[in-house]
Formats: sequence, C-alpha cells, structure tokens
Amino acid sequence: MTADRGRATRTGSSDPTSGGREQLVSRTFVALADTLVADFDIADFLDILTRRCVDLLDVSAAGVILSERGGGLRVVATSTQRAELLELFAVQTENGPCIECVHTGRPASCDDLATDGQRWPRFAAAASECGFRAVQALPMRLRDQAVGALSLLNTEPGPLGDDHVQLGQALADVATIGILQHRTIERGDQVAEQLQTALTSRVVIEQARGMIAERGGLSMAEAFTLLRGHARANNRPLTPLALAVVEGAVDPDVILGRRKA
Repeated sequence: MTADRGRATRTGSSDPTSGGREQLVSRTFVALADTLVADFDIADFLDILTRRCVDLLDVSAAGVILSERGGGLRVVATSTQRAELLELFAVQTENGPCIECVHTGRPASCDDLATDGQRWPRFAAAASECGFRAVQALPMRLRDQAVGALSLLNTEPGPLGDDHVQLGQALADVATIGILQHRTIERGDQVAEQLQTALTSRVVIEQARGMIAERGGLSMAEAFTLLRGHARANNRPLTPLALAVVEGAVDPDVILGRRKA
C-alpha cells in the first residue's frame, strides 16, 4: 500500500492548488536563472534548489553533490540534516546512486532500498538508518560536462512520477548552467587578477631597471641582467627584489656590485 502513496498527486493532475504550483515553478526557474546579481551566493543558490525540489516534486528531502576541481566530491546543499548525513556517507564511502550518477552522467534510482538496494549495500543500510526508502539521483551536466548530482529522497518506497522526474531534471539543468556560469566568472576574475598582477610586476621591474641603469650608466638590458642575476644568486623572487629597489630597501649599488665583482 505504501508504495502507492501519493500516486495521484505526484502527477499534479488532481492537485487543487496546481495554479499556485505553477507559479512556484515559474518563480523557482527565475531564481535559479538569476546568477548575474552582484551578491550571488552559490550556497544560497543551491539551498533554493533543494528546498524547491521538496516543495515541487513530492519528495521528503533533496541534496546536491558537486565535483571539485581537484577531482573529489563534496556535499554542498541538503534540505534536511538526515539528508546531509546520508549524502556525506555516500561521498565518504563512494557508494550510492548519487555517486554513480556523478561518474556516469546518467540518472540512477532505487524505488525500495530495503528490498532492491543490493547494488549499493552500504548506502542502502545508511539510508535505512536515516529513514529513507527510495532515491532518485539526477545528473547535473551540460552537454558532456558533469558537475554533480541532485538526489531526491523519500521516506516511503515507490518510484517518482515521470513528470516529477522531468521537472527535477529541468531544475538540475538550470542549476548546472548557473554553477558553470559562476565558475566561469570566478575563473575570469582570477585571470583578470593574475593579469593585473603581471602588469604591476612588469611596471615595478621596469622602474628598478631604470634606477640601476641610471646609477651604473648601463643599458636597460644590462640592468635587467644584473637584477635577474642578483635575484637568482640570492634565491629571491624577481618582483619583490625589484620592489625593494624601487622603495629604497635595496640600494642599486648592491646590484651593481655584483657586476663589478
């Protein structure tokens, strides 16, 4: 009997509040698409995803696992503490539908972990401890780039309706675009910062070269050779040494002294 829980409401066709549900769906997509605001926060963004999944998909809990750039996996959002404990266990043991989903980029599910969980025995046992009986893991991917998985958990056995699976995948897809966009912006900021650092370093080195060249009556190329040689001989980074020359902490004569020697 419990396996048939909510079959009518899972399709949404007999839901008397379907108008309000449609509005919530629309607001959810708007919220997940709005990633260009100045105060965008990835944690809040994914918290919205998990909470709205619970509101819209007739599930007991939801969680998000993301791939880290170093190759590991990390739990980044869950709707309940029990879901967080289960997702953390899955990551630590590398066992469960969510882990398989991340690695394959394809959905993974189990309608009754108590009777059909042999595929992920450790996860099934942990899910039972946390009070969950069914799970649907949906990939978070864009084309061939997988970034994680969205886990939909139920305390009672039974499959998730096709319309809910489709909506869940659509939410996961929109969230994935937001995550990748955020990462692109972060990388862009890092590149811009690195470029600015490189430009600043270049200016400082040019200033130091000029001071050494003027003091020693040398060409800029000769002054740079001395500056670089001094940095290498003293196991000192070039830019900090040049800055020390510009700021007066290192006298140009010290650099020129190597040449005389």
